[in-house]
Amino acid sequence: MISHQSWVDARCLWDFQQMGHDVRPCSVAIGLGSHDLGVADTTAALYRDGMVPLIVFTGATSRTTRERMPRGEAEHYRERAVELGVPTDAILVEPNARNTGENITFSRALLADQDIAVSSVLLVCKPYEERRAYATARKLWPGVEWVCASAPMSFTEYIASIGDDRLVIDMLVGAQQRLMIYPDEGFMIHQEIPANVETAYHRLVADGFTSRLVPTVAARD
Repeated sequence: MISHQSWVDARCLWDFQQMGHDVRPCSVAIGLGSHDLGVADTTAALYRDGMVPLIVFTGATSRTTRERMPRGEAEHYRERAVELGVPTDAILVEPNARNTGENITFSRALLADQDIAVSSVLLVCKPYEERRAYATARKLWPGVEWVCASAPMSFTEYIASIGDDRLVIDMLVGAQQRLMIYPDEGFMIHQEIPANVETAYHRLVADGFTSRLVPTVAARD
């Protein structure tokens, strides 16, 4: 049973993750692989709207996607986008990345290998990971402009679409933790964390939403 306070705290983290960028035409879209096929749907819609001429789907598999996406996240995203009308020659697949940093680094290398000039990137991800993805991309590929996009859904709508309340809250907590610890490890740019967001995060951790946390530097030492 998820308490009322936990729902309030989860919504706080959700709101903080939303970057609120105005979507505009970019050189390429990078769709970050995950358990959520909605990322592929959103990326395909942006392509059909003329926002990008090319899509890169990036992602191998994880413990969350190994069974539901056995051919790899990027490949399942590609198949979904083709079903939705995106031409196959408008999609590149990067099948090896296993985290957000690798998503960005490997996609950048793939585009360079294809001699594709990139000045701006439409970064498409799950709604509750916009800020995390943006902070990572800014750190690892600082020479381009980044515009974040995700499915235009409310917190309540997204929870209903996934059908696993605890998974979404666990993921929100994990994304927030990384925003707080990864800058010091060189994985992300630093961002100001409001006090209410940090308090909400710590309450959710205390309430047991910890399955997507990573060990801290102190714990690893």
